[in-house]
Amino acid sequence: MSPLTLDLSPILHLTHEQFTRIALANPDLRLELTAEGALEIMPPTGGNTGRRNSQLTYQVEAWNQIDQLGEVFDSSTVFRLPNGAERSPDVAWVERTRWDALTPEEQDTFPPLCPDFVIELRSKTDTLSKLQAKMQEYLANGCRLGWLIDIQNQTLEIYRPKQAPQILNSPAKVSDEAILPGFVLNLQAIWAV
Repeated sequence: MSPLTLDLSPILHLTHEQFTRIALANPDLRLELTAEGALEIMPPTGGNTGRRNSQLTYQVEAWNQIDQLGEVFDSSTVFRLPNGAERSPDVAWVERTRWDALTPEEQDTFPPLCPDFVIELRSKTDTLSKLQAKMQEYLANGCRLGWLIDIQNQTLEIYRPKQAPQILNSPAKVSDEAILPGFVLNLQAIWAV
């Protein structure tokens, strides 16, 4: 089952406040809002996708605990991007000074910033082209590094600002010292299932 998109633009363009009210009134739904104002309802993940997401979040969090260079977020966190979209990457990391610059209220709600680093994991229900467009949206809104893990094709796409995506076939590990010093993502367990 792929995400259900409700195009409300003929009737209204959802504001951040309206989206927040809808999301809070429906806590059991995973919702995103496109920059164009379409409401996306994300289906729940299956067991293998949930396991993979947990492994990815764990690895980023374990690395971050060493030097505490920022904050790590799981897929339930919604970020309010500069273009007006409200997105929930599977894993996100925000550099410490950017996170600390937010007010306590901004940290408690949907943070008004784009993460510095995101991981998106393609599940069986995801359309690759939509995830690739989402990765480009993150870059256009200030993301410094993105990794799109495509289980079906056994590829990892690396996204960096002002560069074409780099595609790796079934890498065992991936890292980026410039953005994530000392972090190495072990992908062997991710490809295994």
